[in-house]
Amino acid sequence: MRSRKVLKMTRARQDGLYLLLIGSAMFLLLGLALEYTAPAPLADFRGLYYPARCLIEHHDPYMQAEVLRIYQAEGGSRPSDTPEVLQIATQSVYPPTAFFFTLPFAMMPWGWAHILWIALTVGSFVFASFLIWNLGADYAPLLSGLLLGFLLANSEILITTGNAAGIAVSLCAAAVWCFLRERFVPAGILCLAVSIAVKPHDAGLVWLYFLLAGGVYRKRALQALLTAVALSLPGVLWVWHLSPRWIQELHFNILAFSAYGGTNDPRASSMGPKGVLDLQTVISVFRNDPRIYNPASYLICGLLLLAWIFVTVRSRPSRARVWLALAAISALSMLPVYHRQYDAKLLLLTVPACAMLWAEGGKIGRLALLVNAAGLVVTGDLAWVFFVALIRSLHLPATGLPWQILLAALIVAAPITLLVMSVFYLWVYARSGRHPAERGDGVGPAGG
Repeated sequence: MRSRKVLKMTRARQDGLYLLLIGSAMFLLLGLALEYTAPAPLADFRGLYYPARCLIEHHDPYMQAEVLRIYQAEGGSRPSDTPEVLQIATQSVYPPTAFFFTLPFAMMPWGWAHILWIALTVGSFVFASFLIWNLGADYAPLLSGLLLGFLLANSEILITTGNAAGIAVSLCAAAVWCFLRERFVPAGILCLAVSIAVKPHDAGLVWLYFLLAGGVYRKRALQALLTAVALSLPGVLWVWHLSPRWIQELHFNILAFSAYGGTNDPRASSMGPKGVLDLQTVISVFRNDPRIYNPASYLICGLLLLAWIFVTVRSRPSRARVWLALAAISALSMLPVYHRQYDAKLLLLTVPACAMLWAEGGKIGRLALLVNAAGLVVTGDLAWVFFVALIRSLHLPATGLPWQILLAALIVAAPITLLVMSVFYLWVYARSGRHPAERGDGVGPAGG
């Protein structure tokens, strides 16, 4: 009987690993193919590379005119560049803490830099997915492989845009693995430090969990914070020396992207289906006024965050509660401020929680699978392309009511699903704190 159970577990792990490998192959091959044919490949990486080049030449990296001059002088501009692409490449919205990471790439010619960036993005994201599968496989290896393989196969945008989220999310996930497995802890501290320095709005709330959890987790969080400060402080001081008004300039750049009709404008009425995930987009459908949708979004997300903090502080950390806490906060992280589909790859941290609940069985396990599957579908790249192509194939008048209804439904589907995910996992998280005997600290049963 025992040998049959071990054999079943071994087969489930093998099948889960095969699904993960298939997803990795699709991610690499489709991503490279789309990057090769894209009209503006690696637009987001240009927005990291050329401001860093500007800093190397002792010019203000947050002054668009200075970056544009270098961008044009070094042959970065293309005839096919749209005003949107030009803005992304020359108007930096990254904090100066990211320069320590981007400067080594900016010291290379563009040809070598962009190849190395793609290699690092692909390698780190695939490796992080395998690490998270290793954690989820303790409960349901086949299901974990299916979910993560699907996520990988729907992440081509990380390659085509070159956004830093691919690396930041991967490093954050690697840090989670190191802390929970208690292996390669110094590497985990470094990974989390780099992640919060490059994309603090992606990894910041994950870091907050470890800080609030107390014990050795708080120690790791503080070590990561100190490491991030040590790594990024020279770059921040350099920027401050060259541009004492960099805070105002960065704020202006962010506002420029968020202006009406801009690339990051959250208002649903100002854009087509672009994959913006914050909750402001949903509220703007009903009241298209930033004086309404911004406070409303902050209020909703703030209340959920306070509830999450309360549960985290009041409950004793255990392996099960770590997964539930990270699942809730990774979905909630997408909602308060601007995020796009590439940031939603942080949802890979929900997979171990889903696998754990599925392995326990019952209605909650089935609901967890439904919620997770919906979240991965609506934030997936291929699914998004399919939805957009389907709507456009209907040839509805752009000013007609049917078009507006379909467009609004497409735009709000992802943030609403993320809100449902965060509420669901927060509810299960709070429930586990009231009934600690329901789940142990050990691993769950293996299976599909």
